[in-house]
Amino acid sequence: SARARREAGIDPVCHTLFGAALARSGLASRTALGGTALIVGANLPDLDGLAYFAGPAADLAWRRGWSHGVLALGLLPFGLTGLLLLVNQWRRRAWPTSDARAVIPRRLLFLSFGAILSHPVLDTLNTYGVRWLMPFSGRWFYGDALFIVDPWVWLLLGTGVVWSWLLRRRRTAAQELPARLILCLTMLYMAAMWVSGVLARNTITQKSEEMFNGRVGQIMAAPIPISPLTRRFVLEQDSVYRVGTFRWLADPQVDVTSLRSFPRGRPVHPALTAAESTKVMRRFLSWARYPTFTVQQMGPDSYLVQVIDLRYARDSGRGFGSLRIPISLPQSPGTRPEAD
Repeated sequence: SARARREAGIDPVCHTLFGAALARSGLASRTALGGTALIVGANLPDLDGLAYFAGPAADLAWRRGWSHGVLALGLLPFGLTGLLLLVNQWRRRAWPTSDARAVIPRRLLFLSFGAILSHPVLDTLNTYGVRWLMPFSGRWFYGDALFIVDPWVWLLLGTGVVWSWLLRRRRTAAQELPARLILCLTMLYMAAMWVSGVLARNTITQKSEEMFNGRVGQIMAAPIPISPLTRRFVLEQDSVYRVGTFRWLADPQVDVTSLRSFPRGRPVHPALTAAESTKVMRRFLSWARYPTFTVQQMGPDSYLVQVIDLRYARDSGRGFGSLRIPISLPQSPGTRPEAD
């Protein structure tokens, strides 16, 4: 779905603007096709978006994996550089006087590497995560610093790109300065959001342990759009997940009225066992970070297994982060399981 594509990581607009800002900062002038390498490279790891055509939940199983992992990060720059060199040869034959600058392969490779590396770095900053060690390990890494579509990052990067472009059109000196300045400010904003997340997690952990008298395990304090001072959190505590809202400027900072609890762990039920054997459930669980399950009896022999990932959903439905699987379990008399 369109929403699933938006949730899959830092949006393509952000990656494109980051590549364009790098180009406007003066890096594109290092070699012919330098700007192309930076913008294309900043988006190239998202070639795994083709997984959307491989069936239900295939995107969850494949996105942010192979093309974002260490092996791809070592190989993709050479592939992009080789492709651009071929394009340059074709361009030279078709338009011999189109660009007086020469392509310098080693500089093109350097720019390709930097642009491609920027992609998983930015993707790691949100709650979806990146499997940096693929194909050697499927471990997910999460930054929980930025929302998937952060309008402030758009505004900063867009300002730098347009400002430097205008100065270039007017042939003004120091035309790269705005893009360089904005890149620095963007990185400072990202660092501040990461620090904010770390401090928010510490505060939420302390308050939750005081309120519920139990040790907090893993915790996520996720940013929301527009407001950088508000976060939605999910934490593990005993046999439940607790979710709620945290606001830096509120008192109390943990909104007690927003707190909800969800069961943690997988219920013992034949319908859930059957659901876990399906491809779509296996794919979903390979991606889910905070899964909570329910099994609902729909008829004498039919059940509805529902799982949601509390990062993105709070109630079962058909939206992103939620999965429903109907299960039929014909039972012999006296052996029908109880629904949870």
